Amino acid sequence: MAGATDAIRALVRTIPDFPRPGIQFRDISTLFLDRDGLAATVDALAATVTGPVDLVAAIEARGFAIGGALSVRLNAGLLLVRKDGKLPGATIAEDYALEYGRDRLAMHVDACAPGARVLIVDDLLATGGTALAAVRLVQRAGGKVVGARFVIDLPGLGGGRALDEAGIDVVSLLAYEGD
Repeated sequence: MAGATDAIRALVRTIPDFPRPGIQFRDISTLFLDRDGLAATVDALAATVTGPVDLVAAIEARGFAIGGALSVRLNAGLLLVRKDGKLPGATIAEDYALEYGRDRLAMHVDACAPGARVLIVDDLLATGGTALAAVRLVQRAGGKVVGARFVIDLPGLGGGRALDEAGIDVVSLLAYEGD
């Protein structure tokens, strides 16, 4: 997998001082543009999953691109976790803190059947607030979170540790220290 992660890393660009001074933004839109890189990313994430998955819970917005492809690869459904107010119909929602403030995630109230095995997926793991909100939503619906997968981890911000402390199996393909 080292060769695959090196190739994936080469497709991620860094944009300095975005969204504010001092932040090194890891942009995966360049990875999405490369069909081989995108395929390698989905393959590498799928290879980390053991056991059956009923649903891939993809977090808005870049998580949708990875989650949709991964759900097909894992023969699972796709559960959309969106910013509150963007889904029609009845929803449940969770507030969470993120590195720049607060926000709220929602999912359809009937999107996850009790007992469903759910894999959380997003592009980037920072403080873990967004992923933990998604975990809480799935658990409130009666689903069982079987893990969380990310393309990029910023380990210095503690998100992996927070998910681990919550009992969630976490795998990230790339890590960028000091960001």
